[in-house]
Amino acid sequence: MPLPLYQAKADFFRTLGHPARIRVLELLAEEDLPVHRLRAVIDIEASNLSQQLSVLRQAGLVLQRREGGEVIYSLALPEVRDLLLAARHILTTRHAESGALVDEITRTP
Repeated sequence: MPLPLYQAKADFFRTLGHPARIRVLELLAEEDLPVHRLRAVIDIEASNLSQQLSVLRQAGLVLQRREGGEVIYSLALPEVRDLLLAARHILTTRHAESGALVDEITRTP
């Protein structure tokens, strides 16, 4: 029996429901990155980052490739960038008066 679209959407958004996964996608929306650079920017244990990258790979949101001795990650679909930008717009509009959000992307090294 086919999966209803609303259920597939709910599953998709659950996949996005971890801050580290969102951060990985935000960083990859800017450029393809090796694991060591992701690890340097995202403050989680290497094993946790590996687990989050695995979830994103299984969901088809990121791709990995080897270059030399490094594993490089990239977004699998350009629409992920659009989704992140839409979420940013919704949240910044919603929280504009309070100034309660900090834009971490502008604080990356």
